[in-house]
Amino acid sequence: MGELIKIENLRHTYPGYEGQEVIALTDINLTINQGEFVAVIGTNGSGKSTLAKHLNALILPTGGKCLVAGMDTSDPAKVWDIRQQVGMVFQNPDNQIVAAIVEEDVAFGPENLGVEPHEISRRVTEALALVNMEEYRHHAPHLLSGGQKQRVAIAGVLAMRPKCLVLDEPTAMLDPRGRKEVLDTVRRLNQEGITVVYITHFMEEAVAAHRVVVMEQGSIVMQGPPAEVFSQVARLKTMGLDVPAAAEIADYLRGYGLKLETGIISDEQLVVALCP
Repeated sequence: MGELIKIENLRHTYPGYEGQEVIALTDINLTINQGEFVAVIGTNGSGKSTLAKHLNALILPTGGKCLVAGMDTSDPAKVWDIRQQVGMVFQNPDNQIVAAIVEEDVAFGPENLGVEPHEISRRVTEALALVNMEEYRHHAPHLLSGGQKQRVAIAGVLAMRPKCLVLDEPTAMLDPRGRKEVLDTVRRLNQEGITVVYITHFMEEAVAAHRVVVMEQGSIVMQGPPAEVFSQVARLKTMGLDVPAAAEIADYLRGYGLKLETGIISDEQLVVALCP
């Protein structure tokens, strides 16, 4: 897997009250390879969303660099190339849907890129198939469920053929069924080769990633495979973060002397450990 995103000593500040500087990100160093599924977790205000917006040049560094496929996001001449490499999906699907018909919404991005009509039609069909929404292509988006709307929003990004999909808490406003629809879609897209950066506060979603990055007060304080990160139950709890229920139960039982292997983060693993 080749390197797709490289962040070097990234710093971001906002102008605050009475001209005081508010530090949102401090000395972020992070590499994301093509084909990876990286989950980013942290409490509110930890810098997750600010980091996400740097990945397709929605905001620019006030220090350090963010490189996408070797292109510096601070280079104005590269902005549109970067945004074709990295597509963004936000929290509220209603804020991303712009057309009255599903297929027209998915076509909106390619149309703005000047793609030929016959190619747009092909991309729309392909993108809707990737998110399992082909049968809804002639429906009105406002009649869809939250999970279906978010899948349409993802299709709209996919139609622009990005290498990387950045999702900023895409299931925060959805019910459990909608969350499952979106996560299943994202996992399938990753299996087909699309790089995924997934910002979430649902730990059961982060478990699906190859790597979990933990942020606190604008810095990366921990990263590694989900089993490694979520085994550090006490440390995560101190940060104000939840852990998967299975990891918490396993940690609790170890405290009572039960000998359970580390790295238990799913219900299935816990059942196997308790009932060999």
